[in-house]
Amino acid sequence: MAKEMIFNCKDYETRIAIIDNKTLANLYVERADERSIAGNIYNGKVVRVLPGMQAAFVDIGLGRTAFLYVADACCDEHELDFLVAGEEEEENIEGKWITKPHPCAIEDILQEGQEILVQASKEPLGTKGARVTTYISLPGRNLVAMPTAHHIGISRKITDEEERERLRKIIESLRRPDFGFIARTMSEGKGEDELKKDVDYLVRLWENIKSTRSKVGIPGLVHKDLSMTLRAVRDLYTEDTGRIVIDSKREYQKIDEFMKKFMPGVPYSLELYEGNVPIFDHFGIEIDVGKLFDKKVWLKSGGYIVIDETEALCAIDVNTGKYVGKRNLEETILKTNLEAVKEIAHQLRVRNIGGIIIIDFIDMVDETNRDLVFNALKMELEKDRSKTSIQKISELGLIEMTRQRRRKSLAKIMCESCPQCCGRGIIKSKTTICYEIFRELERESVRNLTKTICLLVNPEVARTLMEEERKLLENLEHRLMKKIIIQTDNSFLQDNYEIIPMH
Repeated sequence: MAKEMIFNCKDYETRIAIIDNKTLANLYVERADERSIAGNIYNGKVVRVLPGMQAAFVDIGLGRTAFLYVADACCDEHELDFLVAGEEEEENIEGKWITKPHPCAIEDILQEGQEILVQASKEPLGTKGARVTTYISLPGRNLVAMPTAHHIGISRKITDEEERERLRKIIESLRRPDFGFIARTMSEGKGEDELKKDVDYLVRLWENIKSTRSKVGIPGLVHKDLSMTLRAVRDLYTEDTGRIVIDSKREYQKIDEFMKKFMPGVPYSLELYEGNVPIFDHFGIEIDVGKLFDKKVWLKSGGYIVIDETEALCAIDVNTGKYVGKRNLEETILKTNLEAVKEIAHQLRVRNIGGIIIIDFIDMVDETNRDLVFNALKMELEKDRSKTSIQKISELGLIEMTRQRRRKSLAKIMCESCPQCCGRGIIKSKTTICYEIFRELERESVRNLTKTICLLVNPEVARTLMEEERKLLENLEHRLMKKIIIQTDNSFLQDNYEIIPMH
């Protein structure tokens, strides 16, 4: 079945679901108050140079300074080799420069107070500011312009050597001498006329950016990338996409105009959804979205995986669960691990989990089976648009991997830390709280000589005090020679309590 792009556009939030074979393959969410800045271009001002880190902090007009690493600000392009990184990130395609053995030093390139044109390459994450680069990239439908470079690159996903050479020759004949270009995967098979439209558009866009820069203060925004809906159409729409369905007439018109102007000749089916039922409910997507925050994900066989995102890394545990197999234990484990591989790769994509990821597969004795699971995971990750790096299964049955992270995961966008457990995922038991209260009552009896104490607690803790711990409470009253009155407050969390001396 062809892929579908379902757009749910509201004033407060935009959600885009990619449906592949009736399964939620990807979900993109952007809140109105957290618009993406990746791809935006800024007039910046260097506020601090850090030779020890070979980096600098740049004020681009946001709340936090941006981070500029030396590899993203090298002074001499001839000292760099240019590689096409592949289209690893849907929102802002860029090349990757790898320094030769004698890279520039940050203190030789930048000075405090210096004005500099930069582009946001990564969103601010947590306490970290945005990451920026001086290597500007302007994505089109088929090409990416690199106005600060002079190289031609071809996406690594285009593997046919003849096609790569054909595209290189066409781009060489079309480009300006001071412009670099990358041929995106979508350029494969495209003719000179289609590529020329991209070249002309991107050159005009760069001229407009240079003109705008002279009118913008420092720090200030020089160029804003396309809206999320148009970026999705530009970067995610492929020939195997059956239709685009959108529930906003305004965004429907924008997409229609964009595709006619910048994607002429590309066949597409664009539908305006006007039903009374919310669009994600109509297509059965809302149920799948709700499951994206579950820690436990069941596999068809009866096994399951547990996904635990932390500040430092994401841990994934594989379990056989209800699956008991048919022949022997090793076969049961292998089947569960192989089934988990597909689900893990899918969950990483749809939840947009990035950074360090540790996967704890069920231990396998046979080395051949370990290789099967590793190779299966490697193949599944090759389908990912974000760059991944994976290590072989260790003796402990663990796989260490990384996944490129340039924007927040869905959990970071749509969830917040629990006020009761403060993100730990656990809270103190009712019994533990009771014993804490007993110790605090002993301290209070030393500080206060009143004969009566009122204890204000959560209703469940009150029940535990009056039932399971009643004997201990009575003993404490007798020993302290005080009367303890228990009152409940429904607004109290389980570990909240208050001790009030009574006159």
